[in-house]
Amino acid sequence: MNLNLTLKPLLLTVVTTLILCVPDLARAADFMPAVVFSTGKFDKSFNQSAYEGAERFKLETGVDYKEIVVADHSELEAAFRNLIQQGATIIAGIGFQHAQAIEKVAAEFPEIKFSLIDGIVDLPNVRSIVFKEHEGSFLVGMLAALVSKTGKIGFVGGMDIPLIRNFGSGYEQGASHVNPNIEVFHDMTGMTSKAWNDPNRGRELALSQYERGADIIFAAAGFTGTGVFHAAVESGKLAIGVDSNQNHLHPGAILTSMLKRVDIAIYKSFSEANDDTWKSGLQVLGLAENGVGWALDEHNRNLISAEAEAKLNQAEKDIISGKITVKRYQE
Repeated sequence: MNLNLTLKPLLLTVVTTLILCVPDLARAADFMPAVVFSTGKFDKSFNQSAYEGAERFKLETGVDYKEIVVADHSELEAAFRNLIQQGATIIAGIGFQHAQAIEKVAAEFPEIKFSLIDGIVDLPNVRSIVFKEHEGSFLVGMLAALVSKTGKIGFVGGMDIPLIRNFGSGYEQGASHVNPNIEVFHDMTGMTSKAWNDPNRGRELALSQYERGADIIFAAAGFTGTGVFHAAVESGKLAIGVDSNQNHLHPGAILTSMLKRVDIAIYKSFSEANDDTWKSGLQVLGLAENGVGWALDEHNRNLISAEAEAKLNQAEKDIISGKITVKRYQE
């Protein structure tokens, strides 16, 4: 038997396979996603949702990512430059505060891709991702009005900016859609970025609203919202979470969570950059795009009737079809 004749086809197949794999291996080696977090990666809300999206990408692809958590927003520009020096090819900035730094750094490094959450930068290498928070908030506002026994509900926001006012506006519109006479209390935690990390202040504001008769409070305040949840438990009342599904934090005390799918936005940005389908430009994610919603799971199932669930599901369809119009907050 001629071994040379037998081995030649096998060797040819192996060599051909290796040649075909080289471009993919090279691309994988050159691809490096990265994330810049601010105000804490594990805030159980906004930033943590981004983290979960990056982790999902890592789990499904085996591609790790770089990250930097900044202590102060003055460090953002340096953080982006640092990651570029480390070889990052796509960098996600989590929060509107990143816009100025991304605008400057992206202009200097046109070959690097950037994904900005909650801000808009008009450059050919930047994907700006914003959400229709008012649509998701409308649904949880409806639910609050359907469940409330006092006809009074509350809203505790984080930093007093139009973005957070948009949550409150949608919430009030949804509540009024169910009960035109409902009373909605509004409080904002502060005027600086510290407003996202002040659970004590969140608790104080929530306790005040509960004392005034509110029996459900929507917390759109990042880590500050955990203080609102503690107040709900103390008062024997209900709260509504935000961004991530926070139902599990205090089962029985959290009516639902308004989902803002930052996790999906980050996962898709990294995945599309990895398979060369990533595009820059503005992305607006609402109910129709599965960018916002509300959470129903084993932790809050017994708090929500089948009738209330059906009404929210119908309202979601009506918002997507245009039958119900939810207005964005206007300054």
